[in-house]
Amino acid sequence: MRLYTRTGDAGQTSLKGGRVRKDDARVEAYGTIDELNSFIGQTAAVLIRSGKFDDMAAQLAEIQQELFDCGSDLAFANEPSVYKMGAEPAARLESEIDAYITQAPELARFILPGGSEAAALLHVCRTVCRRAERRCVTLAAEHNVNAHAVTYLNRLSDYFFAAARVANARLGVPDVEYVRSANVFRKPKSPKPQ
Repeated sequence: MRLYTRTGDAGQTSLKGGRVRKDDARVEAYGTIDELNSFIGQTAAVLIRSGKFDDMAAQLAEIQQELFDCGSDLAFANEPSVYKMGAEPAARLESEIDAYITQAPELARFILPGGSEAAALLHVCRTVCRRAERRCVTLAAEHNVNAHAVTYLNRLSDYFFAAARVANARLGVPDVEYVRSANVFRKPKSPKPQ
């Protein structure tokens, strides 16, 4: 199999059902998802090497599969009759986020990306995920888009934030606080007894 086709040399690429310019909003959206997937692969390699994150590495492997599904749902010249992404993956991410929140210290201030290498890479994934979500929102303003894919990306960026905090906690590395931040995260007040 040849890796090059020469069909994109004039600045166009193929979607399912047609060809578009390589800077088309659809290509920007699924291309950014592909970029995110590459960063996740790098992050998973670091996590596996440490030996403390087998659970997280397994989750990232599933996320990579789901991101391919998201990209596939965006790679249509015309609206498909069936999408690959449904509501379940975002719901699963919510459960994983909730579990991670209990494994990290209480948060009082905004934090900066960093601490451990693992956490720093997870924050890179978080910010690229946010960009992918923005690209999908831009695309949705012009074309019909699978809403489950956009919801998934929104939840996924929250997952990366929670996972980054857990990575630091498991490695005994404190989060890097934004020192100019006030205490913005407070426990909700208990309701007054009646």
